[in-house]
Amino acid sequence: MKHQIRTATVVFSILGTGYYLWHGLTSDDFLPWLGWQMSLPIIALTVLPMAFAFTGDSVMSALTGNNSSEFRDGLMGLGTVESVRNTGVSLNDQPQVRIDFRVEGADGKAFPAYAKMIVPLTELALLRPGVVLPVRYLPECTDRVEVDLSGDTSAAQNAMNQAMIRKGVTTQAKLDIARNGIAAQAVVSALSVPGEIRDGHPRLDLTLIVTRPDGSTFEARTEKFLPPTQVSQVQIGRVVRVHYLPGREQDLVISLPVNTGP
Repeated sequence: MKHQIRTATVVFSILGTGYYLWHGLTSDDFLPWLGWQMSLPIIALTVLPMAFAFTGDSVMSALTGNNSSEFRDGLMGLGTVESVRNTGVSLNDQPQVRIDFRVEGADGKAFPAYAKMIVPLTELALLRPGVVLPVRYLPECTDRVEVDLSGDTSAAQNAMNQAMIRKGVTTQAKLDIARNGIAAQAVVSALSVPGEIRDGHPRLDLTLIVTRPDGSTFEARTEKFLPPTQVSQVQIGRVVRVHYLPGREQDLVISLPVNTGP
């Protein structure tokens, strides 16, 4: 629809302005440049920039709540926010921002890209450097992306899981435990940092006191590679969410939100 609206507006502008010039040059009227036809180029000059502005991908996405048709079926990647700045455009007093990303594609390759989107003022503070967002991208043109608006959390989670496996931060076996294991709460009772780092994620060796669904407890040890911003989430005394396998309680994984601050 975006292309149809823009094409129709351009055609109207050309025809309207062309008719005004033709009438002014060929008419035998006393004042050939004045009259109703004078409104045609005025309308064209007003409507043309508005049509292009309001059919921009970010504006259309804000109005529809969906990704543009160009990116709707694009590949899913993970975009780490590097910077955010205002573009000067707004819709209903909500600013349009340009977000510069470092994107990890479905094949594991990283590339720089940017996205423009309308962001409510109440959510603007959430867009800070280091935040990871699911994005849609086109493999033949990776300089521009769109933040995924499909609501397909399973696709976004799968992209995150595959990225963590590639980096050695987790394994498929641990992901299976998180998917199929028993959910429980645990308290961190001990923590040590052996010094191993993978992709900027330090390894933490944790001792946990886990509470079973029936109220009984058991002690378990596990390791987890975490970004520095999440280390505070597993300090001694913190309550964390875990998953474990019945009959194999030492096979345990910790589940933490992706975008948590210090």
